[in-house]
Amino acid sequence: MSELTDLFAAVRRGDRAARDRLYQVLYDELRRMARARMRQGSRMTLLDTTVLVNESYLRLAEGRALDVADRAHFLAYAGRVMRSIIVDFARRRSAKRRGGGAAVVTLTNQVADSVAATDPQILRLDEALEELAAIDQQLVRIVEMRFFVGLSEKEIAKTLGVSDRTVRREWEKARLLLRRVLAD
Repeated sequence: MSELTDLFAAVRRGDRAARDRLYQVLYDELRRMARARMRQGSRMTLLDTTVLVNESYLRLAEGRALDVADRAHFLAYAGRVMRSIIVDFARRRSAKRRGGGAAVVTLTNQVADSVAATDPQILRLDEALEELAAIDQQLVRIVEMRFFVGLSEKEIAKTLGVSDRTVRREWEKARLLLRRVLAD
């Protein structure tokens, strides 16, 4: 734990070597997160666990200093990065197809455990999450970790430092708000 604390402090100061070391230390956890998402039967055949983790690292490593305070904050940030990669991948695939009917995404408690969403569904969900972010960032983080990263309620609770019950309640709230946004 002391090593992680020191690494997070160094990363906040912009130390690239510390960022690389942090990635090494948390690599297995990032792979587990990516594997959970890919295991959901994703149709993204060109995007596998290793590619998702490596793309995440490249995005985490590029640019300015990473402002993360602790492991939970880092994993939440990594979840947003993975969401971004999956959405970008879906956009590229959709652009190649040119058109196609937009599908409606219905979020249920089983959405993260079911067959992965299609590219148009992922894109529509991303737009809805942008709208939800204006209302409540915490809800967006929970949806990102559940839907895009594949974490369980218990894992999300541990990552965010809240109770399982809070995550369930917030997940229900997010579902209702997203359902309203997606219905428009």
